[in-house]
Amino acid sequence: MPVTVLMPALSPTMEKGKLAKWLKKEGDKVKSGDVLAEIETDKATMEIEAIDEGTLGKIIVAEGTDDVLVNAPIAVILGEGEKLSDVPKAAAPKAASAPLPQAQASVPSTPVAAAPVAAPASGSRVFASPLGRRLAKDKGIEISSVHGSGPHGRIVVKDVENAKAGVASAPKASAASMAAPPSDDATLKMFEAGSYDLVPHDGMRKIIARRLTESKQHVPHFYVTVDISLENLLPLRERLNAQAPKDKDGKPVWKVSVNDLIIKAMAMALVKVPDANVSWTEAAMVKHKHADIGVAVSIPGGLITPVVRKAETKGLAAISQEMKDLGARARQRKLKPEEYTGGSASVSNMGMMGVKNFAAIVNPPQASILAVGTGEMRAVVRGGEVVVEQQMSVTLSTDHRCIDGALGAEFLGAIKMYLEEPGLMLV
Repeated sequence: MPVTVLMPALSPTMEKGKLAKWLKKEGDKVKSGDVLAEIETDKATMEIEAIDEGTLGKIIVAEGTDDVLVNAPIAVILGEGEKLSDVPKAAAPKAASAPLPQAQASVPSTPVAAAPVAAPASGSRVFASPLGRRLAKDKGIEISSVHGSGPHGRIVVKDVENAKAGVASAPKASAASMAAPPSDDATLKMFEAGSYDLVPHDGMRKIIARRLTESKQHVPHFYVTVDISLENLLPLRERLNAQAPKDKDGKPVWKVSVNDLIIKAMAMALVKVPDANVSWTEAAMVKHKHADIGVAVSIPGGLITPVVRKAETKGLAAISQEMKDLGARARQRKLKPEEYTGGSASVSNMGMMGVKNFAAIVNPPQASILAVGTGEMRAVVRGGEVVVEQQMSVTLSTDHRCIDGALGAEFLGAIKMYLEEPGLMLV
């Protein structure tokens, strides 16, 4: 029986992805386990494998196609003796209303011969009267640069004539339009034609925009900030790195960073204050048994948050080596979904960029994120005297549905304690 290959759900939250590359071509023989194609999600590039033997009879979705819905047909595999003409004509099935937690690369079913999924068209439609559009063409005026004064912003003849004369007709603003954010068309019309380039959003940027917007709309944030002394932490880090054994090439086996110490301190603080180690659902509070710490990693075009699982059980050397591996594969977009989803809380460190302090946005389903600023020499009062010491400022953003003010302060206080007295993380 012909087999329809469907766009798989490569993570629980995936709704669509980009078919980046076909590794087989039409007419190639395939067997179970063969890699058929590479799929780009918002966070990673992953391979999908065939689970049936046969011949790749038809590629339905061309490589390079964006926004292919989960469960949409992307190819047809034919069995021995079968021909593409044996496949009945049918409309492509719609994607499921919610992505499947797991989806196989190919699913035996009545095969579907569907037209290739087209990439979305760029730009937006410009509404203009036929006469106005023809006049603009005759006069060599770019119609999209003309402000429309007709009903619903429609471009009419007088708008084209005014544009030619250098007098743009500004659309009348209604109370509703003033309250709502500008549309893409309205935004572009604020800029001089030819003064900009348009760079289409890739899948990662779209997902980041959607998730962070949802977070700020649905998660009631509040913020707590403290200053942390690094007078004990930095010497400890220096001593640990000096004691690192060497590999066969003479390089240290580990190199503990300040961020590694922050990850460990946050994990220990979640163990010490277990009521902060939670996630919100409408039905119940999720209380986590381990401290899984997400770490924000900047990658080309966006951000990803690989997760150090059970960080409270791991030594600093292990955390350091794990973060080195996760960070490298994150930048190559080679992380598996289970390596960057879930988690108890996150760390976002912009200290290496010279940022003094900032407030990060909570990444659901987590309930907190720690924003870390740069370490710097500051004048502080100790024992009634002004002394100079190394400090950094950190800000904890929390989901107020899960973590109230006093609990947030207690959690941040525990983080501060472990960073200022790092030896306590060893007992």
